[in-house]
Amino acid sequence: MRATARIGAVADGRGGTALPLLAGEGPLALRRTRGAADEAGVMLVGAMSAPLGGDHLRVEATAGPGARLALASAAATLALPGRGGEPARYDVHLSLAEEAAVRWLPEPLVSVRGSDLWVRTRAELAPTSRLLLREEQVLGRTGEGPGLLRSRLTVTRGGRPLLDQELSCGPGAPAGWDGPAGLAGHRALGQVLFVDPRFTGAPPAAAVLGEFAAVTPLAGPAVLVTALAPDALRLRELLDAACRTYGW
Repeated sequence: MRATARIGAVADGRGGTALPLLAGEGPLALRRTRGAADEAGVMLVGAMSAPLGGDHLRVEATAGPGARLALASAAATLALPGRGGEPARYDVHLSLAEEAAVRWLPEPLVSVRGSDLWVRTRAELAPTSRLLLREEQVLGRTGEGPGLLRSRLTVTRGGRPLLDQELSCGPGAPAGWDGPAGLAGHRALGQVLFVDPRFTGAPPAAAVLGEFAAVTPLAGPAVLVTALAPDALRLRELLDAACRTYGW
């Protein structure tokens, strides 16, 4: 199955944001929600089980000049095995124009045993735009091992690279991913990226948040918080604390 969800946000000229484009396909259903005073809110609702092996899902969101967009999902996404053993793909593409602000805060992605998923998230920012992006990955449901999960996050700002990283976990991933130099046995991992021009003059300092979370300033007005946790609940607590400190 191939399905694409398309979201377009524009400033409405009255201090708010309108959604002239809101179109979902297959399992990618879109619903308008109430955002903050100047935001347009969109909820991604899973209309059927996906992604299964062989599926290709894609979310495309564009925020025009001055637009404010809050994107979320209604529930966790489960990567499930397919009949033929083919990998599934889930792509997210965010495009932010000047003075735009986007919050992409989906629920966790759960890598179910036997699944094979490629996740690719790409964000293209103008120099004055702001982005808050959260990723949470849970390796297996309770009491089971994970599937093969490969993810890549690429962010550019003003056409120049800001962040490009890749992670592989589960059966078939490079040896050592679960060892002391990797995840050290943890089954929930995540990160929050904050890109904000306000960091240009006063970037946050590198820091450690608890035993398995770290703050890393990037070479640009951005900061990346990464965390490991034994479960999704503890992971969310760590990342929520980072959002309260560095978000908006």
